[in-house]
Amino acid sequence: MVTAYDAPAALLADQAGVELILVGDSAAMVVLGHESTLPVTMDEMIFLTRAVTRSARRPLVIGDLPFGSYEISDEQAVGNAIRLVKEGGADMVKLEGAGRMVARVRAIAESNIGVIGHIGLTPQSATRLGGFRAQGRTATAALRLYDDALELQDAGCVAVVLEAVPAPVAARITEALEIPTIGIGAGAGCDGQVLVWHDLLGLHGGRTPRFVRRYAELTEEITAALGEYVNDVRSGAFPEPQHTYSIPDEELAEFDDALAARG
Repeated sequence: MVTAYDAPAALLADQAGVELILVGDSAAMVVLGHESTLPVTMDEMIFLTRAVTRSARRPLVIGDLPFGSYEISDEQAVGNAIRLVKEGGADMVKLEGAGRMVARVRAIAESNIGVIGHIGLTPQSATRLGGFRAQGRTATAALRLYDDALELQDAGCVAVVLEAVPAPVAARITEALEIPTIGIGAGAGCDGQVLVWHDLLGLHGGRTPRFVRRYAELTEEITAALGEYVNDVRSGAFPEPQHTYSIPDEELAEFDDALAARG
């Protein structure tokens, strides 16, 4: 799984063999310029999801339910899940948390919409968790995550994302579940992995979590290319004749005569 937020990224992910595309609320930070995931709206998530589903043919597309779109009631959660599927074209949806959110998962699942859970570090509630830090690092906390995962499975989740969870804890949760686990900072014992597009391609200038492997440094390449373009424009080296369009000599002469006649 990889995140994607527009049609070109979805097309590239599809061509690369990615099996699941998450249109994550991380778009708030890496696309829309916010400092957290909280400000992104349902309308923005639908817009981004629709762009991804236009290009992604083979991968399943998961639309992320943003903060404030499912917490109030089961009815709100189902209504917004329907919007992501009907208006955004998502194949399924994802939401964060367990506890009270288990009822939301059950309601969405009973509406015949595939739903993926998300436990461990849940960015929408990072402030309550004490910041962006690993979860489940005590026996009590690990057992809570274990139980949360089982509850989400029983409520109808088709998969669970485990974020920033110690690898042995994630492995035991994976062994206990019949549904797949998708890890992000949760070790190789999960059934699948997800990374944010901008993190793995080196496109995000912010702090990089320790669990990210950068597979490219595109910020450097893009900055260098843009700088070369700027220099060429300023020096007159671009555009060259091969980058322009011609006009027949007789048409140009007629054009010049018309201009001359205007004085």
